[in-house]
Amino acid sequence: MTDRERFVACMLGEAVDRPPYWLFWAPWPTTWQRWRAEGMPAEMESYADVRAHFAAECPPCVLPVNVGPCPAIEREVIEETDEFVTFTDGWGIKRRDFKGHQSMSEFIEFPVKGRADWQAFRERWLDPDDPRRLAGPWRERAAEWSARGRPLQLGYYPDCGMYGSLRWLLGDEECLLAFYDDPALVHEIMEHMTDVYVTVFEKVASEVQVDVIHIWEDMAGRQGPLISPAMWEEFMGPCYRRIKALADRRGIPIISVDTDGRPHDIVPPMRAAGVNYLFPIEVAAGCDVVAMQRMFPHLGMMGGIDKRALAGGPGAIDRELERIRPAVEAGRYVPDLDHLIPDDVSWESFRHYADALAKLVGRA
Repeated sequence: MTDRERFVACMLGEAVDRPPYWLFWAPWPTTWQRWRAEGMPAEMESYADVRAHFAAECPPCVLPVNVGPCPAIEREVIEETDEFVTFTDGWGIKRRDFKGHQSMSEFIEFPVKGRADWQAFRERWLDPDDPRRLAGPWRERAAEWSARGRPLQLGYYPDCGMYGSLRWLLGDEECLLAFYDDPALVHEIMEHMTDVYVTVFEKVASEVQVDVIHIWEDMAGRQGPLISPAMWEEFMGPCYRRIKALADRRGIPIISVDTDGRPHDIVPPMRAAGVNYLFPIEVAAGCDVVAMQRMFPHLGMMGGIDKRALAGGPGAIDRELERIRPAVEAGRYVPDLDHLIPDDVSWESFRHYADALAKLVGRA
């Protein structure tokens, strides 16, 4: 089977020769530095080289179209010290990062503080029909990737999400308050962002056979989703159903969602609105891919392997892979880590993990 055939069949619960073998999640920059110091071969200049070394297959390839701010907002450094860099990002968010080690950004200021800011941002950056949205070489990439049997994806982090975009525009706390204080604004933002996605995706899918539409949300923590299932249905359900209708019109078989945390409570409304693929199934947040398969038997999943186990060495890695073996055998599952690889993972431990995972899926 090609990478495309294997992935689509796996997610749809159809017969496959074996599960996909991706090594999807990359290392932190500091992890990469550690691996380099620990003897990772010098010819490996990127994580793509590492994946090629282990003969990993290709996850969905993202078609290069713009569904975020357009024209693109360029990153601009505001201040830089020995310890921090303060900058505005591709959504106009002012944020501060540590220099020299990996951490979450400190978010200082968001671009929308009310309806007037939203209208100005929408008019300047969010025209669904801006021709620059389709200026990338997506036709050429689609032809190349299709010829190589690779799956094709529309939508990507951080620019394609209903809750995700609301969060980028208003801020983490501010967007949650807006569900109560200004629900009309929340509806308006989500509906307009859906206009952007449907408009762009329709144009691409009219020319290219797409396999998956991907939506980034990150709307759950260890305690569960950040909004209730009823609120998900009220605010996000109509938007997802518009995307599902597009997928049905254009024969796109998979709609995926990326959210960290423990999303269990909002999986039922997501499923009802057309989502059939979820990741990364974060173990530290209380997710167990084996249990989730029993709860949601028609949901495809990727991830679910505790990244923290890799720091424990070969024994811990082998135990973790044995834990998720039933999910591999059940199907509709791409076994992979549950997020990026932290810098307590040695090069030798990663090598053991990559080889052991290949054996588990029948790749080696």
